[in-house]
Amino acid sequence: MPLVAWQPEATWAWLQGSPLLGVLLTLAAYRVGRAVHHRCGRHPATQPVLVAIALVSAVLLATETSYGEYSRGGDLLAFLLGPATVALAVPLHRQAHHLRRLLLPLLVAIPLGVVVSVSTGFWLVKLLGGDEQLAITMAPKAATTPVSLVLSGDAGGIAALTAVLTIGVGIVSAVLGPWLMTLARVRHPHARGVAMGAVSHGIGTSRSLADDPEEGAFAGLAMGLTAFGTAVLLPVLLALFGA
Repeated sequence: MPLVAWQPEATWAWLQGSPLLGVLLTLAAYRVGRAVHHRCGRHPATQPVLVAIALVSAVLLATETSYGEYSRGGDLLAFLLGPATVALAVPLHRQAHHLRRLLLPLLVAIPLGVVVSVSTGFWLVKLLGGDEQLAITMAPKAATTPVSLVLSGDAGGIAALTAVLTIGVGIVSAVLGPWLMTLARVRHPHARGVAMGAVSHGIGTSRSLADDPEEGAFAGLAMGLTAFGTAVLLPVLLALFGA
């Protein structure tokens, strides 16, 4: 039986129509991002998600692959955001003895943080000349991506843009957050974890887990409480803002 010669063009054409393209490209880009991050001594500017986004964008542009073709597989991975968020219960359980002591301060601090985040996001857009829909789109940026998408769509915002803003906030916070807290002499892992989880959600939480399991546990708790608090308080705040 004669061997069939490998045809790269045919293989690429098949991949472009398959969900495998998005899955393989995303996983490969993130793996490269992690390698670069470790090779550069975990420098904040080489945050793996940031590197992966740049690589995926470059490949899509170089190969003239549309976002629709890529998202067939990318959406499969996006579906896993929910289960991945739930899996943060594992480090939370391991640090339960610390969490019980600090639950009351967290229940005070997190709602205040949600109010500040929603208010600043909404009013900064309005002050800079943005319309009401754009302000609503910006408002739930502190919630984790799956939650912010739903909240934005239900409130009349642009869900796809909210996802971009949420990820952008997460990346910037994960890059600058530890440096700013060190500059402000915030060194306690509980305080650092709560700040990272409340502001930079999943991306910051993953960095906190890598830096310190105890810090990561508090980041996961803060992320969950912030998402819940945003879901509860966003409609109330938007009503108060007349949106």
